[in-house]
Amino acid sequence: MKKTYKFAFKSSLYITIFAFSVALILTYTLTHHVNYNLALLTALSIFIFSFVVIQYRVEYFIYNRIKNIYDDVSVSKIENLDRGSVTTNMETLSKQVKKFAEDKLLEIEMLQIREEYRREFLGNVSHELKTPLFTVQGYLLTLSGGAINDKLIRDKYLNRANIGLERLVSIVEDLDMINQLESGNLNLSLKQFDIVKLIRNVFELLDFQAKKRNITLQFDKVYDTPILIQGDRKRIEQVVINLIENSIKYGKMKSQNTVSIKNYSDSQFIVHMRDEGEGIPERNLSRIFERFYRIEQSRSREQGGSGLGLSIVKHIIEAHHQKVFAKSEVGKGSTFSFTLEKFK
Repeated sequence: MKKTYKFAFKSSLYITIFAFSVALILTYTLTHHVNYNLALLTALSIFIFSFVVIQYRVEYFIYNRIKNIYDDVSVSKIENLDRGSVTTNMETLSKQVKKFAEDKLLEIEMLQIREEYRREFLGNVSHELKTPLFTVQGYLLTLSGGAINDKLIRDKYLNRANIGLERLVSIVEDLDMINQLESGNLNLSLKQFDIVKLIRNVFELLDFQAKKRNITLQFDKVYDTPILIQGDRKRIEQVVINLIENSIKYGKMKSQNTVSIKNYSDSQFIVHMRDEGEGIPERNLSRIFERFYRIEQSRSREQGGSGLGLSIVKHIIEAHHQKVFAKSEVGKGSTFSFTLEKFK
């Protein structure tokens, strides 16, 4: 006997006992004779009829009442409520209603988080775009106001306006890339390549920036044999460039940035990039891969960049179905790591 039928079963049993007792008393009073076979048949008929009516009428009543509650409090269409999910057992019913309330509370909390993220994101986008736009506008207004006749000022302001426009283009391109990665429209060209050679090329590319801050870019050891991986070389190169650029920007003067490559599993390598910078507070570590998120607003603005580098890193690595990690200790530096698929 299912638990959901207990209410109807007990109610029908009480009705049957009462009706059976009344029928016996009336029959004996009127005829001074009792037909037990007829009485039992009548009692059984009453029990079945009562059970069916109580079970399905109560179920229908509860269903309609719950549906009205769902309709009143639900923020989305009800698609999973059906007669089969409704029970006449009050304990089970209470659990179902409680679960529904908890699910809706969670849904509301997620909507609030998304709304807060949306406001923060729009504020960051407007700030990132506003700064170079106003800078370019200021230079052009100065030139149009008569400064264009001075060759020295004209060349200087046009060069600065061009730098501002390049930053705008960089932000728009980075946003477009993230959008393509999130929507799955960026087709990856998966090929075999040597990750050691790629990192060496990036070291050479960023050597000038590193020397300006007296930072040494190095491997943790000599890698004298190729380490072959499977991936989109261009995108992985962008990941390496973004991470090493960050380590240079936020690393300490006269420090060392070290790259190591190790086995992560039978089918994966893991690349560690460690700097000797100021480190990232633990409260900020979980958000550093968000778009435009900056740990220190003023210091980050001075360093330049679109604020999208780590977000792009995360999306590119996840597009390869790999993982990216970040560990940091304030005052000692940070380590960014990502996995790559071994070439089979």
